[in-house]
Amino acid sequence: MNDDELPGLLVDVHEAGGRARAGRISCEIDTNLIFKTHNLAAYFFAKWEPVVFDLMLLAASVEFCDRIQRRPALGWGRAFDLRLPVHDPDVWNQKAVSDALHEALELLTGDQWKVTFIKRKKPAAEPAQELFYLETGAEAVIPFSDGLDSRAVGALMAEEYGSRLIRVRLGSKKKDQPKDSFGRKQPFMALPYQVKPGASHFVESSARSRGFKFAVLSGSAAYFAKAGKVIVPESGQGALGPTLVPVGQAYEDYRNHPRFMKHMTAFFKALLGVDIAFVFPRLWFTKGETLKEYMALSNGKDTEWSETRSCWQDNRHVSVDNHRRQCGICAACMLRRLSVHAADLTEPADTYVWENLSAPTFDAGAAEGFNKKTRAQKQYAIAGTLHLDHLAYLTQSRAAERPLSLAAFQLARALGETEAVIRPKLDRLLSQHQKEWKTYMSSLGPQSFVAQWADNDQSA
Repeated sequence: MNDDELPGLLVDVHEAGGRARAGRISCEIDTNLIFKTHNLAAYFFAKWEPVVFDLMLLAASVEFCDRIQRRPALGWGRAFDLRLPVHDPDVWNQKAVSDALHEALELLTGDQWKVTFIKRKKPAAEPAQELFYLETGAEAVIPFSDGLDSRAVGALMAEEYGSRLIRVRLGSKKKDQPKDSFGRKQPFMALPYQVKPGASHFVESSARSRGFKFAVLSGSAAYFAKAGKVIVPESGQGALGPTLVPVGQAYEDYRNHPRFMKHMTAFFKALLGVDIAFVFPRLWFTKGETLKEYMALSNGKDTEWSETRSCWQDNRHVSVDNHRRQCGICAACMLRRLSVHAADLTEPADTYVWENLSAPTFDAGAAEGFNKKTRAQKQYAIAGTLHLDHLAYLTQSRAAERPLSLAAFQLARALGETEAVIRPKLDRLLSQHQKEWKTYMSSLGPQSFVAQWADNDQSA
């Protein structure tokens, strides 16, 4: 597809008081891209480096572009032409840096990107340094959000690394900074910037650029802490499933995939001259297996997992009696419910808008009094169910053998292992997912609307 066939967006990022060129969308620093001084200071606990500030500005700018341009109704890709001011354009315009950046963005988002860099008029204001508690000998960084994998893998890795683990918050929900057994604050970096659309509103929710934000922020933290390692908390279904079986007609989702992270390792090497490895301790395990291992740490007494959120839908679509829930039927919620069941755990019915997946119809499964059912929600539900069902039976499909072989080849290259080592691990993951999925479908009963969708799919 040629550039001129894609919906395009021309964006100029500029300093406060400046303006975009004619025919281009304005993205103003301090108005659309707002850096939080206190949180920024936490990131620069070692020393102020303008190139890393520019890196965060780039991540924020990519998010702005991704969210302000709706994806086409037919097709997927868009074309972005982004220009932003940096402290040293010569560094950013190096071929190795530019190539690695564009390869990472295009694999991640499925869009075409042209990113150019110009000289800032004034240097960015350096935040005042603050006392930031950090043990010497940091070894790894892990992103911390309100998600189930984040909470579970964070706890598992804390058992292994102790105070040598640094947490980076990617969500916006404010939590107390965690403390160790002596009451001292643990390394914990909050999100250093906020992205706002200005007078308009964000129209795109696919949020593929979130993967770039994750890699930039956690990689920057690893760089400053001299940790050299970033832990990707996603379990196998979430990391590999969206590339093996894309949801609906969407482009493959590489946000938590080793292929994308290998590009980010190359990007950091070209830009900062450091080797930052992205590691996947739970890549070959299901989310249910990860949750079960996490619960074993507390002999099943931990309840924090139930406070996590997996659903991406906002308050307007998932509130019942003015109380925010999770929808319970999108791909993320379905994987969560499957995993909770696989870990022999339960959740209150009112955790979800769709309380009862054993109901005979989609409408009957929703909470009483919920009157915001939409056609789109049902489509999300069907797509999420069929995604997990297709993933469960992938190894039994003759048509999937070539894609699975290609996936094993790509994973082997990204992880630095042989296909002979990777393929059995991939097959075991898919086999375990199938076992969990069959058991879960059986638990819902034959009258379940979810089970009926899955059965109809298998008989098609």
